[in-house]
This record gives sequence, C-alpha cells and structure tokens, in this order.
Amino acid sequence: MRDKLIYSFPVQLFLLQLRKNLALLLVWVILSGIILEQFGVVLGIPFLFLDPEYLHQVSWISFFLMGVGLAILTMAYHMTTYIMDGSRFRFLAIVPKPFITYCVNNSLVPLLFYLLYTFKFVTFQLDNDLPSDWYVLQYYLGFAGGSILTYILIFGYSALTNKDFFILFAGSVNKRLRKVKLTRASTLSRIKELKDKKERVEVFLDYRLRAQDVRPDIARFEKGQLLRVFDQNHLNLLSIQLFLILFVLILGLFKEQEFLMFPAAMSSLLLLSILIMLVGAVSFWLRGYSTFTVVILLFMGNYFSNLSVFNRPHEAFGLDYSQDPAPYTVERLDDLLHPDTLTKDQKNIIRILENWKRRIGGEALPKLVIAAASGGGQRASLWTFHVLQTIHTLTDGEATRHTKLYTGASGGVIGEAFFRELYFRSLSDSEMRLSDTRYLDQISADNLNPILFTLLVNDLLIRNQKFSYQGFNYLKDRGYAFEKQLNDNTEGILDKPLHAYLQPESEGIIPLLPVTSLITNDGRKLVISPHSMSFLGSSVLGKTIPGEKKQSIDFLRFFENHQPQNLRFLTALRMSATFPFITPNIQLPSRPQMETMDTGLSDNFGIQDALRFMYVFREWISQNTSGVILITIRDSEKTTEIPETELPRIFQKVFNPLKNIYANWDNVQTIQNEVLFNYMLESMPFGLERVEFEYAPGKSQATQLTGSQETMQRASLNWRLTAREKKSILMSINTQKNQAALQRLVEIFQKEE
Repeated sequence: MRDKLIYSFPVQLFLLQLRKNLALLLVWVILSGIILEQFGVVLGIPFLFLDPEYLHQVSWISFFLMGVGLAILTMAYHMTTYIMDGSRFRFLAIVPKPFITYCVNNSLVPLLFYLLYTFKFVTFQLDNDLPSDWYVLQYYLGFAGGSILTYILIFGYSALTNKDFFILFAGSVNKRLRKVKLTRASTLSRIKELKDKKERVEVFLDYRLRAQDVRPDIARFEKGQLLRVFDQNHLNLLSIQLFLILFVLILGLFKEQEFLMFPAAMSSLLLLSILIMLVGAVSFWLRGYSTFTVVILLFMGNYFSNLSVFNRPHEAFGLDYSQDPAPYTVERLDDLLHPDTLTKDQKNIIRILENWKRRIGGEALPKLVIAAASGGGQRASLWTFHVLQTIHTLTDGEATRHTKLYTGASGGVIGEAFFRELYFRSLSDSEMRLSDTRYLDQISADNLNPILFTLLVNDLLIRNQKFSYQGFNYLKDRGYAFEKQLNDNTEGILDKPLHAYLQPESEGIIPLLPVTSLITNDGRKLVISPHSMSFLGSSVLGKTIPGEKKQSIDFLRFFENHQPQNLRFLTALRMSATFPFITPNIQLPSRPQMETMDTGLSDNFGIQDALRFMYVFREWISQNTSGVILITIRDSEKTTEIPETELPRIFQKVFNPLKNIYANWDNVQTIQNEVLFNYMLESMPFGLERVEFEYAPGKSQATQLTGSQETMQRASLNWRLTAREKKSILMSINTQKNQAALQRLVEIFQKEE
C-alpha cells in the first residue's frame, strides 16, 4: 500500500516537477504568497486577485473572468509539463484520453491553489461590507462557472483530437504527423532518450477519477509508435497554445473597447500563461537545445533592442517631435536661468498675485493659502480631493478663494488638478455643488485594468496603433490607456492643452499648479506650467552663483520650439505620476534624450516647491498679506511609533539594507522638509502657519454621527482601490488630528470675514 502511494502517478508527477520544473512551481508559490498577502501588499497586488473589478464594479462577472484566467493558467501549466515530460510515462500512450488523464494526475498543485484562493477571496468578501452575504455566493458561482466553462472547452477539444495508441494505429498514421519533418527527423534520438527515462508508476487516476493499475506489459509496445502518440498529442496542444496567443494578439486591435478590458489580475494571469506556453513550445521544437537557444535569443534580443523598430519612444502628447531636438547641455541650462530671466518670471507671478488680491476684495491684508499634497497613487488622489472638498465646504469656499498655489507629486497633484477644475467650473455654474459625493467616485474609479490590459495586448509587442492630438500622431501605449481612463473617469473635464489654464491663472481666478516631473538623466525637476517659473530652479535671484547646479528646468522655455503650450494637461499629470513599469517613462525631444518619471522620488510632498515660492515672493507676501497658511495633505502619518527590532536572519541581513532604504525614504524626505520649514518659519518677514492633514487609517477613527469607532487597514499604493480601502480613506478625515486641523481653518476664515 505504501509503495502504491509513493509510486502513484500524482505523487510521481509532483516529485518530477520538484526535480525538473521548479521554476513552474515557483509561479504557483509566488501566486500563493500574493493571495496570502505576503507579497505586494504595499502595492495592493493581493486585492487585484481577491477583489477583481470589471467595468468599474466587483461582480460575478469579474469573478467569472478570474475563473477563466486561472483555468487558462492551469491549462498552460498542464500543457507545458505534458509536452516536456509526458513521454517519460509510456503507459499514458495506451490509456484512453491520455492528456486528460495526465491533467487529472498533475492537478495536485493547481488544486491546492484553487482551494487556497477560494478560501481567501470568500473570507475577504465576507469582510468587505457587502449589502448581503449572498453576493459572496454569486461571486463564487461566477468564479466556478468561468473555470468550468474553460475546462470544458479545452478538454472537449482534447477529447476530440488527442488519440491513444490503439486508436491512432488502428489505421494509417495521422497525416499531419507525417508532415512534421522535425518530429520525424528526431524520432530515433528520442527513442534513445526514452530508454534512459525510467519513471516508475504503479497506479494512476483515470479521467473518471478512478484508481487504475498500470499495465505490466507496457514494454512489449514499440517505442517509436508510443512516441508518435505523444507527438500527435503535443501537436494538438500546440494548436491550443497558438490559438490562445493569437487570440490575445487579436484583442490588441480592439483594446479600447471597455468590455474587453479584463480585470488587472486576469491580464496578469494571461501574461503568465503565455510565457509558460512559450516555454512548452520552445521545449517541444528544440528539445535538448532549448536552454542554449533561449539564452542566445535573450542576448540577441538585448543587443538589438535599441533599434528604432523595437525601441519606439513613449511620447508626450501635444509636443511637436518633428522639430530638431532641443540641446540638453549644462551651458544651455545656465543660459535658461539667466538672472534677467529669473527676474522676468518673478514679475509675471507678482502680476498674477496682484490680480488674485484684487479678486479677493474687501480685505486689506488677506491670508494667502498654499496647499501641498503628497504622492501615493489613487490613494493620494482620493485623499487629497476629499480633504480639499471638505475644507471648501466647511469654510464656505473661503479657503479655496484664498488659495494661490497648489504643489505636490503624483496622485496628490491629480487630486488637486481635479478639484481645481471643478472649482473653476463652479464659478460659472451656480447649480454645481463641489460637495457632491459623485466626484469622490470619479476620482477613485479604477484606472489599472486598462493599463495592464494594454501591456498584455500591445506594449509587449511592437506598438503600431496611433491617435491624433493637436494635429500630431502618437503611438498608443499604456500611458495613453492611463490618460484615456482617467479622462473617462472624470468625464473629460481635464482633457485640455496646457495653455487652457493660462488666462484663468493669470487673472487670479484659480490657483497656480506647477506640475513637476523628475528627469532621470540628472535628477533635476521639470516644471510644467502655462507660466514660466524659472525661479524654482535657482537658489538666488538677480545674480549668478559660480558652480551652482541648477535644480529644475522650465518646460516652456526648454522646449520652446516644440509647441510646449499644446502639451496635453493629462499628459503633464501622468508625467508627475509615472509609476515604474506600470506607466512608461516619457521621452522628450532633446539631445541627449530627456526621460522623466514620478517626481515623488525627489519631493513626494511638494513642500520644497511651496517653500521656494514663499521665499522668492517673501517681500510681496509681507507687504500684501497677513501671512501664509501652508496646508499639507499627506497620504501617510508624519510621526509613527518606532518598531521593535529582533535579531535578523541570514536573508534579512542580505535584503534589509535595501528594504530600509525604501522604507525610510518617506522619513528622510519628511525630516528634510522639517528642517526647511523651521528655517522658513524663523526667517520669513511674515506669519507662517502650517495646518496638517494625514491619512492615518491605523488609528481609531471616531464617526461623528454614530460615535462608533473602527480600525481600518491602510490603502495600497496602486491605481485601483477596493471598496474597503476607499472607506478607509474617507473615514480618515474623522481622526482627532484631522478634525482639529479642519476646526483651525474654520476659525481662521471666520476671522477673515
């Protein structure tokens, strides 16, 4: 009995995968770690699987698609391992439906993952504040239905096409098999391989899940004919693989159809499936030379990847790339920051400040408000908008009227830009209410599904689809998908060129909003605004400091020959929020080529730009205002408890240094900003007060109406939020610290009145 268990087909297949296909097993291990919330929690990757969203809602359809995706991944695993190792088990050639029998016995690992995933998503959804627990049953039935339907289709095709030994050789040999020269040419060498492969199996499960003993007379069957059975099965499986890959490629032609934008987790599973199937295809055709060939192809692919046909740039929509690239040299940067230029830009902003002061009216010395919002993906976008919306409502719009500058990074800037545009529209629409909760739904709507879907069906291949903007044609990529989805979510109100904000900003109607992006070439900031702000890039106005490294580049002046005023504002926002690998870095028309990414790496809180603005205009602020209110909107806690430490293990000693750099980057920037703020507080000739808002879900949150308390989990750094994460963000406004900050602003602007 013990031998039958050890030498059962399922156990032997599992042991073979451990010995030979460990990389494929690691795929399941990593997916299990994600489902168990051990990997990628900060980025919200587990929630993409546990709470998939399709057409902006979690439903049985989204779980149905997850079932399809997981079934395709499972079948890719089965097909690849069968192609690579099925011929080791010669008895499969003489059993009915050999491939289906193989899958039944090879299902130990996928079955464990299915059970784990089902348990995790059910428990997650039961704790997800659904209207009824019956919704969880709908989700489960949808997931099960998607998997079962996929298995029926693939196994149905396999049952009709895959032949066992007795069927295949009852008549003539399959005609398709005769035409495959590579298979016929390698038959003798594979027969030799087969002699060396002695995999002992005594019992197996048939396709009806019944235990069967392996025939003891398998040795009397001619080995070449046995191999033909496997080859015939392999060709049919390769047909399935080719069909699935071509299907994904065809989807790329219709990728902008919303109903085709699969849940992000499903797109990831499809991508994994394609990679696994390619392994099987290469292994089948190249046999012993597969590893060598793959290594050669990787080196060749890397060597030739910088050819223009493979390395087409991700462009900034609205810029004219047909003009000669702008010279990107230290000398030109110094010329663009000439003292006369700094003074000119300073005078222009002073005129804007004067216009703002006149619009305030009735106040001899009004308060000047500057808001700085931190980055943090959609979490920061929703939190920033919610704070600005709440401040506007509680102060009857006075705090917004007194706001002259928005700064920040990434998601925080997107939240500011959306609120600013709504405020601008409300000035001419008396029926518009900025307190409307539908705006919260718009800014927090899913923006990740189209990005990963476009990566799957477009960006991993040669991009060739184009669209037109401002008279120029640009290639569609996942950056375009990000902008399109953000535009759709916000009902198109941000889809305008940069120059559209020139007049309302000049007249002081809306706050200035310089959008910054980090230049990866040299670490400087690229400042994008309808008004040149060269003064943000130099330490002192009116004179040149020998040896000074300029801190930023003015977008308008640097690309003056490339129609910078026509830059799509959505593109500017994306340039500030380019998360690595999710949205592509943008290449700009300069020589050497300038490349930009998320500005959060440089100043994730927008404090440096805010303080620099105060310093440059300190004299005007001192003479024309009663002081500055700096509103900081953080998507993290400023001060947290110092965690306990324990003696590190070996792996921790290796990886902790890198982990600590990442974990403390937020703290490093916070401390630097504290030093700068304290210096300004002591040295400026005007009053400076800071009012801070923090997203702090780990703290007890008092709900004002009910008096109840609830502890919420921190939302992930992602472009998609679950319902529970959205609730966590919105409830954070009720913490004691945030309520005190709101009360302080109410007091300030009641006095102003």
